[in-house]
Amino acid sequence: MTGNVEKLTRTAMRRRDTLKAVVGMGLWVPTVLKSAEADQEAIDAPPQENDLLVFAYGDREGQTIASESIAIHAPQTFAYPMDPATRIVRNGSRLNQILLVRLGPDQLKNDTRLRSVENIVAYSAVCSHTGCDVTGWDDESHRFKCPCHDSQFDPADGARVIGGPAPWQLASLPLKLVDGKLAVVGAFVGRVGFQQPSSDPFGT
Repeated sequence: MTGNVEKLTRTAMRRRDTLKAVVGMGLWVPTVLKSAEADQEAIDAPPQENDLLVFAYGDREGQTIASESIAIHAPQTFAYPMDPATRIVRNGSRLNQILLVRLGPDQLKNDTRLRSVENIVAYSAVCSHTGCDVTGWDDESHRFKCPCHDSQFDPADGARVIGGPAPWQLASLPLKLVDGKLAVVGAFVGRVGFQQPSSDPFGT
C-alpha cells in the first residue's frame, strides 16, 4: 500500500513539474516573440536622432565610422545607422542606406554646410529615378553618378540633380560628431525613395 502511495505521489509531482514547464513556456514564448518584433521594428526604422553610422559593407562592416575615415574627395562610403544603445544596425530597408563624402570647405553651399560636420555630408544612397544604388563617383567634378541611367547629383549643393532622368535630389541626412564618430542629428531632409521600379531586376 505504501509503495502505491509513493508511486502516485511521484506521478503527481512529475505532472506538476510538467505543467509548470508548459505554463512557463507559454509565458516565455510571447515574451521572446515580442522582443523579436521590437528588434525587427528597430532594424526597419529609418535613421533616428543620435544614431551612429557604421560601415555598410566590406571588411569593416558594422564598425562605427570616425570622421577621419572619410578622405577628402574620395568616392562615397556606404553606411547604415545604428542604435547606440542596443547596437542594432538599421539595415532592414535599402532606403536606410547612406552615402558619405567629404568635400572642400569652400565647396559646400550654405544649406549643405549646415547639415555637414567637418565638411562631411550624408545622403540617401538610393537613386530617385528607379531605385538603383548610387555607386558611381566622378573624381574631377566630385559628383555622384548612378550607374543605371547616368543620373548625376552634386553633393556640395544638397545632392541636386545636375544630369540624367532622376526626378528629384537625394535626401540629405544632417550629421554631428559624438566622440569623434559620425552620428545622426535627425531625420532625412527631403524625399526618400524613387519614382518608379525598374523593369530590369538588376536595375539597369
